[in-house]
Amino acid sequence: MGRIHANAWRQAQLFFDFACRPALAVVASGHPRTSSNFAVKWGVLKAASSWDRLIKDPKVALVDVCVPNYMHAQVSIAALKAGKHVACEKPLGTTITEARDMAMAALEAKNGARTFVWFNYRRCPAVSLMRELIHEGRLGRIRHIRAHYLQDWGRASTAHSWRFDSKLAGSGAHGDLNSHIVDMARFVTGDEIVQVCGAMEAQFIHERAVVTASSKNLGLGAQKSKRGAKRQASTVDDAFLFLARMRNGAVASFEASRMATGNKNANCMEINGELGSVKFDFERMNELQWWDDTLPAREQGWSKILCTEPSHPYVGHFWPPGHVHGYEHQFISMAADICAVLAGGEPAQPLADFVDAYRTQQVLEAAIISARERCWMQTDAL
Repeated sequence: MGRIHANAWRQAQLFFDFACRPALAVVASGHPRTSSNFAVKWGVLKAASSWDRLIKDPKVALVDVCVPNYMHAQVSIAALKAGKHVACEKPLGTTITEARDMAMAALEAKNGARTFVWFNYRRCPAVSLMRELIHEGRLGRIRHIRAHYLQDWGRASTAHSWRFDSKLAGSGAHGDLNSHIVDMARFVTGDEIVQVCGAMEAQFIHERAVVTASSKNLGLGAQKSKRGAKRQASTVDDAFLFLARMRNGAVASFEASRMATGNKNANCMEINGELGSVKFDFERMNELQWWDDTLPAREQGWSKILCTEPSHPYVGHFWPPGHVHGYEHQFISMAADICAVLAGGEPAQPLADFVDAYRTQQVLEAAIISARERCWMQTDAL
């Protein structure tokens, strides 16, 4: 994520015009050599020996938090107390308590410090267009939301990492993937999830190979672990499904898996309304499928909107019509929106701050409790 974010900050000023031009001032990681190498490669002015030194640097105005989940709260709160703006990766925290502390720190921040959360899919032109169609009333009253985010990189042969440790990650597919589609559902509809029923929390892999310097030389962990290789417990969910009800009465389903064989990044959402429906699949990220139920029956059918026209959100800043966008452009557009806000302007599309992201974390936590206690949960009870 450090590479993705660094690229976004560097590129934003080339495609967007704004008064607040970002410069990569300092980088810090857990390894000094890594920090130094990153600084040289990505044009960062200097490398700090630790994240707390980075925060204390007077040249730093905004801290971009790309560390593992368990450090989000510690780094973000310290940065806010130091009067810095903060942009943090998702999910907000590993627990609802951490997320609440971060939201409170944002509300109490001095010197006008602002917070942002990298829900990057909000900046996908097709997703933003979906939101605009819904808010224009083109779908009418929303009745049904179907969302799933499926990947397959969490297969049994994948080596152990912090993402498979609940103390470091918080949860598995749920926090990693459901956080995105919960935020997307809230973003495009402008509605809130008020009740959830955690239908299923599944863990398929209970231990994974640990990759060491010697095991890397033997090729362990990347493909197939060999007998005698050191192994470590995996303590997170591999798949998580739940049902939900929206405040305005719509029903919804959310499904996340990191073991859905053949799905590389199937972030998909379908919104059904009384006047029409829309479908989005990130593996075809430049397209939005649209059903207009107000047309005569003989003219109805799913149509494909290629979201590459200058009139589509964010597109006019980049390439000519028909020249498709990629994963990195969402981050570039978000970096530009952050810069616009910090310069006193408005973002092209709403940004998530810590308070907004806390609402998403309430939904995630309610689903976990619901799955384990086999009951419906009110999201605002947390």
